[in-house]
Amino acid sequence: MRRRRQLPYLLLGLLLVLGCAAGGVVAGTQLGDREAVLVLAHPVGVGQELSAKDVREVSVSADSGLTPIRADALSSVEGRPFAYSLPAGAVLTREALGKAQVPPDGQAVAAVGLEDGQFPAAVKPGNQVLVVIAPENETGTGADGETSSPSSHSATVTDVRAKDSKQTTVISLQLPADQAQQVAAAPQGQVSVVVVPGGGQ
Repeated sequence: MRRRRQLPYLLLGLLLVLGCAAGGVVAGTQLGDREAVLVLAHPVGVGQELSAKDVREVSVSADSGLTPIRADALSSVEGRPFAYSLPAGAVLTREALGKAQVPPDGQAVAAVGLEDGQFPAAVKPGNQVLVVIAPENETGTGADGETSSPSSHSATVTDVRAKDSKQTTVISLQLPADQAQQVAAAPQGQVSVVVVPGGGQ
């Protein structure tokens, strides 16, 4: 009689062991269903070419709904330009690379013609820059006698083209729409471009 009473308990214990084992297999499968993908290590600008130093690897769930670039596919996209300006930590997708998609809402692109000495020789698409507009009066003094200071605006370089004469280089700059109007309206010769630290070089 005692053996018969013990039998249900033995069966229950066996079922619990089998259940725990099955649960461990499922959990192990779920934990293993992840993949190494690329995310941005720092902010990047539109037009900037992708390099290995721009990204880092993270592990994400394979069914996260994203379409990221796998870490082992870096070599296939390295050197391609960014189509958008993106913040650090953004998951890198193939849609983020390619022809520049500008400007986004609230932004505009202004073109300025600059001569040698008004911009760094190595300026290129993707650089973060300051657009400095000098006062109209060379002395820096307005009609009311007050001293005028240069104005500056943060912008992203989207294109650089040298004219055939090579005396003027046209640089396209993306910045807030209201500031873009000011830059575009500035008289030629009063605008300079300065590449800032971390400017995508």
